[in-house]
Amino acid sequence: MNYVDGFVIAVPTLNLDIYQKFAQEVAVVFKENGALNVVECWGNDIPEGKVTSFPMAVKCQPHETVVFAWIMWPSKEIRDQAMPKITQDPRFDMDTYPIPFDTKRMIFGGFDIIVDE
Repeated sequence: MNYVDGFVIAVPTLNLDIYQKFAQEVAVVFKENGALNVVECWGNDIPEGKVTSFPMAVKCQPHETVVFAWIMWPSKEIRDQAMPKITQDPRFDMDTYPIPFDTKRMIFGGFDIIVDE
């Protein structure tokens, strides 16, 4: 059964082009290491909640946009084997290629698929 890594981040709205280029380059690294696909979605209808919401979860500021994304893997085992290679890949070196969002406000996790219609 496939496995999904999902995440939500806040990206400075003016950095859409920078983030999209970054996401495309990072997707290559994930796919080289076994990911089936990588999907990145730029928010355009993200309501502010009263108790909880995507913007609240990532402490989205007025000048930022919420990004919702996921990576599909063939299995959790393949994902677990790939992650050390991915994090050591020089294309993930933050000194030479800074990440265009605040990683401290990123929420993420791995998920088993229970419905896929």
